[in-house]
Amino acid sequence: MNDPLYHLLARLLNRIYWRGELLGGKNLPEHGPAVFIGNHLGALGPIGAVATIPLRLHPWIHEHMVDYEKAAAYLNMDFVERRLKLRPPLSKIISKMLSHITVPLLTSVGCIPVHRGYENMKATWEASIACLLDGKILLVFPEDESLGLNPQTNMAPFQKTIFRLGEKYYEQTRQNLAYYPVAIQESHSVKVGTPYWYNPNNSPSKERRRLKTLAEGAVIRMYLERE
Repeated sequence: MNDPLYHLLARLLNRIYWRGELLGGKNLPEHGPAVFIGNHLGALGPIGAVATIPLRLHPWIHEHMVDYEKAAAYLNMDFVERRLKLRPPLSKIISKMLSHITVPLLTSVGCIPVHRGYENMKATWEASIACLLDGKILLVFPEDESLGLNPQTNMAPFQKTIFRLGEKYYEQTRQNLAYYPVAIQESHSVKVGTPYWYNPNNSPSKERRRLKTLAEGAVIRMYLERE
């Protein structure tokens, strides 16, 4: 999908469903490479970010979302029943219909499937670095819901793994990668914060912890300020 078509679809999504506002637009980069780090809010996070941020984004998505055999069940669990409040059998019928639209659409948009398991994740890393080397912008939601949600923010702690992108990008380019915190609200606003840059002078483990702490803290702070 070319950029004009992507932006047209994003504007339609904003007008038809999201209808939100962008805050912190002055912090947006003119171009990539960059990584946007946001809170998930179920299906709302990706929808809100894509609909509101006026840049071409390449989101990380669950691998089931681009799998015709598994997409309907995932949509039913994550969006149709959770957000649209539909119940079986109608929810399953709607989810099946939606999957025939979302799978080819997400594939053409340039979403990057996130696979489970160390070996399978290699494909995710390779696709992500290829995007960054091409000057593109990734959109990632690194919450680990297995650790539980904070009732105040409805957010789970961030995983440190995503910040390996800075290491991998630096290894190939000797340039520091920027991470932009993004806070998405239930009230349909999206706020972009100032970036944090990868620092190659720290050890890899220390740098992952540092970036995780900074990005997670910024997203929580922006979310609570807006609420």
